[in-house]
Amino acid sequence: MNIASAELGVREATGNNDGPRVEQYLRYTGLGPGHEWCAAYISWCYGQAGFAVPRNPWSPSLFPKARVYWKAGKFVDSPVRKSSNSRIGKFTSKADIFGIYGAKVKRINHVGLVKEMSNDYLISIEGNSNDRVESRRRHLRTIYAIADWVD
Repeated sequence: MNIASAELGVREATGNNDGPRVEQYLRYTGLGPGHEWCAAYISWCYGQAGFAVPRNPWSPSLFPKARVYWKAGKFVDSPVRKSSNSRIGKFTSKADIFGIYGAKVKRINHVGLVKEMSNDYLISIEGNSNDRVESRRRHLRTIYAIADWVD
């Protein structure tokens, strides 16, 4: 989370998925400028922290069944965590990855990192949000899935 927090405020140069730092995130996952970069940013943060995975610029790839423990508003059994009746705030760890489902594209099309939980809200750090890296407050009903890549 320290790595992700240090990137807060990084902005695109022209609003076209470009700029020196944005292009560094994209290069980390094998892409050049001009591509959507939320998943590349998450992958880059994990890489800077010494994790080999995830390293993928495609948002849905960050949610394999083996890593997802919360989906569509409820806990699901996974190898990383077993289903629980506890509140999600006590269950979610910092640096877990959340995904937002895009109805038009019929898949997860935006991702970010969980910074903390506050009642029914998730506080995030995410890239390619309003053309920058920023922290946001998102209601849990807008979150489609949460995955654990650390445990």
